[in-house]
Amino acid sequence: MSDEELFDEELEDEEFPILILIDEEGEEHEFELLAELEIDDEKYRVLVPFAEEEDDDEEVEVVILKVVIDEEGNEFLSDIEDDEEWEKVADAWQELADSEDF
Repeated sequence: MSDEELFDEELEDEEFPILILIDEEGEEHEFELLAELEIDDEKYRVLVPFAEEEDDDEEVEVVILKVVIDEEGNEFLSDIEDDEEWEKVADAWQELADSEDF
């Protein structure tokens, strides 16, 4: 087995942490955490919906959320409202994804 095959196998076997997010209606949704980004002293998380079975033909929707800390130190994930901020974070994710072969 070549080093390249070993590397590819390691990537395929890699498991990402599972986050459970609760929406405004109180429903739980499971996501895999692909990456955490820090841009301009702000933190962001790159997530994909968790699926027990993977379908390689199906395109996966990536969700990028901003990490927000409230006055009591509780962590929340929020949509990115500002278009310029969104572009900056999406570009950073794209660079990382291209370099990591996601």
